[in-house]
Amino acid sequence: MNYQPTQGLQQFKNLVGIKFQLYNSLFTSLPFHRIEKTGILLSLLLTVCEDGYKKKQSPEQILEEFFAKHTANATEREKADVLFRFVQYVERQIVLFDALEDAAFRYVNDMGGAGTLKHLISEVLQTNKEEELTKKLKDYSVRMVLTAHPTQFYPGSVLGIINDLSRAVIENNAADINLYLQQLGKTPFLKKQKPTPYDEAISLIWYLENVFYHASGRILSELRDQFPHAVDKKNPVIKMGFWPGGDRDGNPFVKAETTLRVAEALRGAIIKCYYLDVRRLKRRLTFKGVDVLVAELELKLYNNIFVPGFKTDLSPDEILGILGQIREIIVYQHNSLFLNLVDSLIGKVMIFGLYFATLDIRQDSSVHSGVLAAIAASGEKLLPADYASLPDERKIELLTELKGTADPAKYEDPLVKDTLEVISAVKTIQQANGENGCSRYIISQCSSVVNVLEVMGLFLLGGWSKKDLSIDIVPLFETVDDLQAAAEVMRELYEHPVYKKHLKQRGDTQTIMLGFSDGTKDGGYLMANWAIYKAKEELTSVSKEYGIDVVFFDGRGGPPARGGGKTHRFYASMGKNIANNQIQLTIQGQTVSSNFGTIDTAQFNIEQLIHAGISNDLFSSKEETLTEEEEELFQALSEESYAAYSALKTHPYFLQYLNEVSPLRFYNETNIASRPTKRKNSGRLELKDLRAIPYVGAWSQLKQNVTGYYGVGKALQRLDKQGKWAAVKRLYANSAFFKTLLDNCEMAMKKCFFPLTEHYATHPVYGELWRLIYDEFELTQKYIFKLSGKNELMADYPVEQLSIQMRERIVLPLSTIQQYALTKFNVLEKSGENKAMKEVYERLIMRASFGIINAARNSA
Repeated sequence: MNYQPTQGLQQFKNLVGIKFQLYNSLFTSLPFHRIEKTGILLSLLLTVCEDGYKKKQSPEQILEEFFAKHTANATEREKADVLFRFVQYVERQIVLFDALEDAAFRYVNDMGGAGTLKHLISEVLQTNKEEELTKKLKDYSVRMVLTAHPTQFYPGSVLGIINDLSRAVIENNAADINLYLQQLGKTPFLKKQKPTPYDEAISLIWYLENVFYHASGRILSELRDQFPHAVDKKNPVIKMGFWPGGDRDGNPFVKAETTLRVAEALRGAIIKCYYLDVRRLKRRLTFKGVDVLVAELELKLYNNIFVPGFKTDLSPDEILGILGQIREIIVYQHNSLFLNLVDSLIGKVMIFGLYFATLDIRQDSSVHSGVLAAIAASGEKLLPADYASLPDERKIELLTELKGTADPAKYEDPLVKDTLEVISAVKTIQQANGENGCSRYIISQCSSVVNVLEVMGLFLLGGWSKKDLSIDIVPLFETVDDLQAAAEVMRELYEHPVYKKHLKQRGDTQTIMLGFSDGTKDGGYLMANWAIYKAKEELTSVSKEYGIDVVFFDGRGGPPARGGGKTHRFYASMGKNIANNQIQLTIQGQTVSSNFGTIDTAQFNIEQLIHAGISNDLFSSKEETLTEEEEELFQALSEESYAAYSALKTHPYFLQYLNEVSPLRFYNETNIASRPTKRKNSGRLELKDLRAIPYVGAWSQLKQNVTGYYGVGKALQRLDKQGKWAAVKRLYANSAFFKTLLDNCEMAMKKCFFPLTEHYATHPVYGELWRLIYDEFELTQKYIFKLSGKNELMADYPVEQLSIQMRERIVLPLSTIQQYALTKFNVLEKSGENKAMKEVYERLIMRASFGIINAARNSA
């Protein structure tokens, strides 16, 4: 049967829409402590909000009217108590909606349709491209790197309930659903303390064990079943990366000891997964000649988990060797009985080794410079005392010829000490987990050759020799200026004899990371995407020139404003002028739970990424992503958009507006992540120091999503006035890259709700700024409709459109409560009165943040 999008929409309405109404009504009657009538009152509040915004009332007017008409609450404290109960209730409604979407996923989406592995296999067989596929898979892979960026606020206990609730929904088990809803009502959503980097790592390891392990195993098994000789043991197609415990950029709480603990936790987790699989195998492989081998492997894995001193007494090759023997006996002596179970475990060992996910180290370039300056000033005579003031040419000369080892114990500065200690920690991890356990060092804010070679210099001072340097040094280019200079920086590195030799040792492969989040914050939506595209094009060209295989690692966030959205469509839209030997991207925040939260969703989305890269090579004849004329048009659009966004950023009240009207300043007080919201601890708010996540998140909670569309309307209008509209329409019709960009823009806009903040339109200070943002939203929408021929946002994606509409309706009372609390807080802060109520409103603002962000789960 042919799967049609209308089927998916109908399934969504039946399995999510109708069931939400059903279970939500069950929710309203649950006897939660102190919230007996909350569900009924909340339904009333939602109606009052919708009517109030139509009448152009402010959140404060809406809530005061609600209290006056529907409750007997008289004091500010009583009103706040009611609002806290509403927040708690809406949080649980969102969890219910998440669970229903998870349960419905395989019925709403075509699990064998376009972009899936089944579709790929069918295409390869129909076109007789088995040989081309085998060749492609020699070096092609998809690497998903899990990061701990704070855009998902559920504690582990709530994630577990979502998982169990989804399963109960799939089984239509009303008794369990009722029990889990009661459990949800009594489970706290707040974390009393900030998580440590180790806590964040353990939370994400849960996904590795319960989702990625199984989904990846399924995919590789299916691929190897169809094309037994296509998948190479050295390149298992799927790879995992990991940042918690290794990413110390702006996070003073990540120490070398943390890195070692996380690496050990990753190793322990994957061995435990193998051990449990072998225990299951033992129940089936009870045949003569096999049972002894299974028992031997079980004991080895057991010893590595539970017996001290056995930590390095195991290797992936040894596990694969034993499994290979078991496989051979089953095939030749036991009619291949349960062979699929053995092959599945072999595939998992190929993917995950003894490290589960490669632990990346990341640090800001300015830290490396500071550490080298401290070493130079220490009197150890490893570097000239005036190192910091030397010209770049001289620094480059020194950094690649360093002799001697810097002793971390000689330095009191904790940052210097940790930077040197982590260099040693990498070697320790490689010895226990294998080289892939920790083999990449990423340089944030990278803008020069010196930034790259300073990392090499630190490894040389950390006891590594040039010939044994088993580390990929990965520059991360983020700002518009850095992206534009990236190709020249890499050209100089490719020509440097020492670095060239290092690349030779690393298989003549260079990984380059490109950051969307800071690029968008710096240059706006269109310019960030364009700057990254041009950087990739130029870096592909210069790498080819020097015989280097360049691999792009994309720092992509959850919402489109941080590079998220329909990620696989971006990769599928690339021509051969952009290197695509591998797809590497960060999986952040709510993207983990929304796109990879269950085995079904993870399998579907990993397959989409695998298909995107392979289909480009095997089935696309497209040499260039954009023609010369299209590039010129894109350049013009980006420049216009950049000018508009830059003008907004430099508005005299821009940061003040964001700080006062949004919950930006409260991000650091929520116990959601170990990392501070700013790179520096200076009192004054500076845009350059502000991290992209709180910046984008603040606009999202305001329901204005500036970074997802601002400047797009003005750019399209400008080209229209210049008589280039026909060319823009051709670009939209012919370029999948441009179309995907605007599709993601529509997603950001679909989540905007300007009536929430419309009371600022006449504000004496912020009125002009609010109207600038609103006018740009309206202009962008007008031109997107003009391009698409549609009259509503996201019309091409009806399921996601309905999901967003339902989620935004659930969260409307929360957004109203947050804006009400912000208004009250600002008044009390300026007057200096009633400090107790000021603290109450502060807590209310933060509590509302949790639900608002979690409700935006489908942003990726």
